[in-house]
Amino acid sequence: MKAPLILQATGKRKTAVARATIRKGVGKVRINRQPLEVVEPELVRQKIQEPLLMVGDRWKGIDIDISVSGGGIMGQASAARTAVARGLLSWIKDPALAEMFKRYDRSLIVNDPRRKLPKRPGGRGARKRRQKSYR
Repeated sequence: MKAPLILQATGKRKTAVARATIRKGVGKVRINRQPLEVVEPELVRQKIQEPLLMVGDRWKGIDIDISVSGGGIMGQASAARTAVARGLLSWIKDPALAEMFKRYDRSLIVNDPRRKLPKRPGGRGARKRRQKSYR
């Protein structure tokens, strides 16, 4: 089956949204127009590389451009990781790869629905409350 010319995939985590554009190329991965090799901290780079390492050499013939916005550093990394994994699944079209991603970590394919609880009255945060003293 012939692969499409350009493919887009999205990933979300908390308030971070990542859009991955995949096209035929030489194996470059860029995040917000910056090469993946120079992304800091290293933990973020490793998190984004997980689906690429699991696929092996099958992704070397494509370029992946990721644009990420919103959220913090790790939320953006998780969103980018999901977008890359979904894009690779759509490009390669291998059911065994989807099963491998699911077994490794379900959030590679499925967006994480967890959100921050809103602050409520009577305390400093969502859960913390002011203490009462009866004496």
